[in-house]
Amino acid sequence: MRALELVTTWPVTNVAAAVVSVDGDVLGAVGEHDRRFRLASLAKPMTAWATLVAVEEGIVALEDAVGQPGCTLRHLLAHAGGYPFTGTQPIARPARMRIYSNTGFEMAATAVARAAEMPFGDYLTGAVLAPLGMTSTALQGSPAHGIWATLDDVIRFVREVQRPALVHETTVDDALSAQWPELAGIVPDVGRFDPCPWGLGFEIKGRKAPHWMGSANSAPTVGHFGGAGTMMWADPHARCALVALTDRPFDEWSAEALHRWPQLSDAVLAGASQR
Repeated sequence: MRALELVTTWPVTNVAAAVVSVDGDVLGAVGEHDRRFRLASLAKPMTAWATLVAVEEGIVALEDAVGQPGCTLRHLLAHAGGYPFTGTQPIARPARMRIYSNTGFEMAATAVARAAEMPFGDYLTGAVLAPLGMTSTALQGSPAHGIWATLDDVIRFVREVQRPALVHETTVDDALSAQWPELAGIVPDVGRFDPCPWGLGFEIKGRKAPHWMGSANSAPTVGHFGGAGTMMWADPHARCALVALTDRPFDEWSAEALHRWPQLSDAVLAGASQR
């Protein structure tokens, strides 16, 4: 796909990107497929997916109490638990506002690990990474932002998101639907939105504008970006997904990224519409 040539103009040293159809076909790719990148917050959808497997296995339930009174596993995965970006002291009651929280995901992963009686990294590997063939992916630190992976492995994950095999379709429908859809909140380094829809581990495009996804992305598009300069989305209307991984921290080129990422997304969607 020629649209991917845009990544060669990005101010980064290394970049790898791919477009994947809903049928799993790679429609185009650039960069080194086997280079390992730090995914940063792209870890959150993967952590959430492992949690969904744990739900289906009966190890945990989304309505399990975790953290402050009234907070559940579902709240934490939807950034609605009332916890700050970092720190274990709540700053709001559950389901009052969308507060993007690394702590919430770390608490969710700890809950799964305790219930499964194994380290979360081992559960993630057994529940998601190994079944999907993500053999070059590893959790090295926080389950909120500490996963490293290759482009090929992230392609395997977005295939699963588009056509799930590890979890039931009804579970995925729930996870990719807005949780407490009326909540307002801030997408870090992007802006405040009211409402600010989020699923379980996935940001939902909704009516957010301007946004890091493309202006042409449909409202139900789900995805995430990471502070390592990484991004991915899956658009059910366009029937394709985009992954772009770089080795330059987002805060070093955030202004450019928030211009170039939507530009790339819109170019990919224009190309997909012509297939």
